[in-house]
Amino acid sequence: MNLFELTLPVSQDGALSMDPVEARATGEMLAQEYRSAEPFPHIVLDGILPQPVLQQALDNFPAEPLKSDRVFDINYGGHHKRQILPYDCSKDAQALFAFLNSKPVLQFLQGLTGIEGLIPDPYFEGGGFHEISTGGLLGVHADFRINETLHLERRLNLLIYLNPDWNEEWGGALELWDRKMTTCHSRVFPLLNRCVVFSTDADSYHGHPDPLKTPDHIKRRSIALYYYTSSRNIYKEVPSHSTMYYARPNDSAEVHAEARRFRTDEHLRDWLPPKLARLFFRIRNRLRPPA
Repeated sequence: MNLFELTLPVSQDGALSMDPVEARATGEMLAQEYRSAEPFPHIVLDGILPQPVLQQALDNFPAEPLKSDRVFDINYGGHHKRQILPYDCSKDAQALFAFLNSKPVLQFLQGLTGIEGLIPDPYFEGGGFHEISTGGLLGVHADFRINETLHLERRLNLLIYLNPDWNEEWGGALELWDRKMTTCHSRVFPLLNRCVVFSTDADSYHGHPDPLKTPDHIKRRSIALYYYTSSRNIYKEVPSHSTMYYARPNDSAEVHAEARRFRTDEHLRDWLPPKLARLFFRIRNRLRPPA
């Protein structure tokens, strides 16, 4: 198991905050271990949340059903599984998820994984709090690749387990399988404050496919968050111009001319080849009389 001890450098003043530079440097310390892991890039981090933040997660996990709960009972595709959206939870739970989707956490993950430009999912598609009951399981699978609401590519999963005094005899280990589905490389038990981060490729096979053997009052609980990147293909579909200014009808002729010049410049940047556009603006700036 690619296992390390690491605690996020969260502020000690009671606020859910981190310095982004320090967060990135913290992730970079284990970047090589993450990227070279088998059977696909991943890492297991014990002690990920400082104790006050961990307690906040434990105290605000909703034990009772909420109106937006999704319950899965589809056997190998997810059985006795409850997904809980953060927006229906307490304010402290919402604050925790906002922190896990914040810039400092993204910087930590970018430093760790080498994947730049990570984007969180404000809709929590498939994410939030997860809870598996006795007999529950989740078959080995590779995750969905595209968020069809945001039109983004899924790149990372982050799981944080919230299970005090977990007994390994109950099962519930996350299994990481090789790309040919012939060998289970790692079995990660869902111990309290253990975090798993892994890349979600077409063949990042994982799951906990054996039915849980927990007592009826014990649940397998976790936080699940997914992170995405956008595609550079947007530059082929949408003009990459800057702000387009328009004068109001009653503005002065000078303001109308200035706004028109701003728009013209942006259209020229869009229509002209880059080298020609740079030459045009260089010549025009030389010919323009000083202000």
